Amino acid sequence: MRDLDELFVGLAKSAFRSKFHLYGKDLDYLRNKGMPTVLSHAQDFIGKRLAPAQPVNDGKQTPFRGHPVFVAQHATACCCRTCLEKWHRISQGRELSSEEQAYIRSVLERWLNSELGCSS
Repeated sequence: MRDLDELFVGLAKSAFRSKFHLYGKDLDYLRNKGMPTVLSHAQDFIGKRLAPAQPVNDGKQTPFRGHPVFVAQHATACCCRTCLEKWHRISQGRELSSEEQAYIRSVLERWLNSELGCSS
């Protein structure tokens, strides 16, 4: 796992990762439901879609839109196990630990807060 400041510097330099932002319904959803609810959804997505040793449809399990967390996952490279290994140094082929799941949630929370204009 990486230092978040270091990670976000790297993500900002990625043309692909830096193009993601919340707009329209996704931004409204985050504002209306609030961060605690959205992070609860994030925890559920992490547990079901990323935490298994061999996630179903790995590499394609995270839609590009439809929920603020999905956008955040792509923006922060928390979308699949390949990206988690490349960007976050979390190896594939084994179940994610509770600590790793909490780390991913904190990465998503930081990005979502930045989209709301909050400090990390």
